[in-house]
Amino acid sequence: MKDGLTVYFVRHGQTDWNFARRIQGQIDIEINETGRMQAADNGRRLKDLRPDICSLHFIASPLKRCRQTMEIIREIVGLPHTGYQTDDRLKEINFGTWQGRHWPDFASLDAKVTAQRAADPYNWRPEGGESYADLATRVGDWLATLEQDTVVVSHGGVSRAFREHFLNITARDVTELPVPQDKILIMRKGEAIWA
Repeated sequence: MKDGLTVYFVRHGQTDWNFARRIQGQIDIEINETGRMQAADNGRRLKDLRPDICSLHFIASPLKRCRQTMEIIREIVGLPHTGYQTDDRLKEINFGTWQGRHWPDFASLDAKVTAQRAADPYNWRPEGGESYADLATRVGDWLATLEQDTVVVSHGGVSRAFREHFLNITARDVTELPVPQDKILIMRKGEAIWA
């Protein structure tokens, strides 16, 4: 990625599955009413942060929850709801056979897998899915193409992978980073701040 560029990262608005603590991964879920309010608030925040926001590049994960969030943001800042790009490399981490299950049930479903994940959460790969290491490679490939300041609407796991690249933090710390849906993560090389 070129030096001096800024990424304005927005996690998609809340879904009913977020609220129920179900693992979404790459399952295509819509945002709920709270998620629509979060998207609108983030649109207003972007407008305040960058009065020239309409001149930036806009890109999202192709999953519905991100596209819906992006379209609300674009309308709030005064842009047509269409006119942005999507990229498969910005999809959420694929949790394979764990997608659709509830996080609170994780430990009780398979003690061996739970122990493997706890021992190395960054490199643990669920059956049929991806590890955070896989995700970081995918996201890094996309970041290498970045040419201008950009608004990205994507997922919690992707925001963690972004911060790994921008901040050069340890793999163990990546999986524990916060992923709020009601804030904007402003990232430049060596810096990531919440607004």
